[in-house]
Amino acid sequence: MLKYSFVLPAFVMVDCRVPCKSTTDELECLCRLEGVTSRDLGISKNNLTEYEVEYLCNYKKVVPTGKSKNGMTPPPQELYLVKWRGFPESNNTWEPRKNLRCVNLLSQFWEDLSLELRRQRRRSVPRRLDTTTVSHLVQRAKLRKRLKRWELDLTALNQQRGTGRIYVENRVDLEGPPRHFTYINDYKVGEGISLTEVALGCECADCLDEPVNGCCAGASQHRFAYNDQGQVRLRPGMPIYECNRRCRCGPECPNRVVQRGIRHALCIFRTDNGRGWGVRTMERIRKNTFVMEYVGEIITTDEAERRGHIYDKEGATYLFDLDYVDDEYTVDAAHYGNISHFVNHSCDPNLQVYNVFIDNLDERLPRIAFFATRSIKAGEELTFDYKMQIDPVDAESTKMDSNFNVTGLPGSPKKHIRVECKCGVESCRKYLF
Repeated sequence: MLKYSFVLPAFVMVDCRVPCKSTTDELECLCRLEGVTSRDLGISKNNLTEYEVEYLCNYKKVVPTGKSKNGMTPPPQELYLVKWRGFPESNNTWEPRKNLRCVNLLSQFWEDLSLELRRQRRRSVPRRLDTTTVSHLVQRAKLRKRLKRWELDLTALNQQRGTGRIYVENRVDLEGPPRHFTYINDYKVGEGISLTEVALGCECADCLDEPVNGCCAGASQHRFAYNDQGQVRLRPGMPIYECNRRCRCGPECPNRVVQRGIRHALCIFRTDNGRGWGVRTMERIRKNTFVMEYVGEIITTDEAERRGHIYDKEGATYLFDLDYVDDEYTVDAAHYGNISHFVNHSCDPNLQVYNVFIDNLDERLPRIAFFATRSIKAGEELTFDYKMQIDPVDAESTKMDSNFNVTGLPGSPKKHIRVECKCGVESCRKYLF
């Protein structure tokens, strides 16, 4: 429920604060119609009556009547039906092209119109659009607005921990932001589960070049995970031990990579082959670079089994087994998660999973981090193998080499679900499980 402050007319000298169930768009329309300013909505006396194009609803060509001064018939005039920001649709007006300085909105309108006409197998733009086409254009414009608001919210939440911006794009259908999904940056601990915070930290002045007793990794009898560029140098299957909140080193310590969060600009996009949402990178990612964590709600395996039966009926699940030592806990990212919720499977993935320990050293509850298996180009989709197999490694990889291969997403292999794979690579196994 939102609360807004409204500055009422001068004869009512009060600052009115009331809970409100209306959307911000509805409130802005009411304010502008009633001539009321609002600090929270950004409406002041200076911009109260300003008209800004929110989106374009319709298009037509009109042939002017009469003759021009030279006796020639003037060319058809292009008109656009404009939805004005902060005003109800009843205030929409037809405007000539020369009055519109919204280049991006015009480009988006014609992109949507071209795609719709292509879907209808029409080769030319009619002088007047039919109601079905107009309805589609309005829905696309409203969808783009919802996605933009979601994009800003996701970026703000993500940057509470990392620096990467999140973009959202849907050029395929009218699917909007997922319902019943809350974006989080860290594990949400389920009922009856507790995380034990580490009691000690390292005493290093320089964890990479002058580690004391091997720094945090050495204290756990493992190797230091990163090079001086922050790239992981351990084989898949070996655990990563990062510095924690009790360590002397600062936030820029080279042994604090995963905990600094997402650093790259990523885009949640709608796939065009029935795989729902996907994620692609907006910039180049170097090989062995950290990309994101798999975040969700930590639950017991018994609860995961119960939820798994429900998810199977819905045709999707987001259960990731935490079985570094014992198969006791699972991460469920169905309703609570970060951008990894939208990452798709591939039989030839560009992301690899590592188990990471930072403030909690309970080996039953590792953090799940994705690192790039190779150099990833800007615009390339990010994927990982839902049925990963870790090859046996040297003796340092104590427990993980024998237990990690039972981890699966979505749907643990224990459920024996036969799901068709749509990754499209040459080495595709045809089925996820």
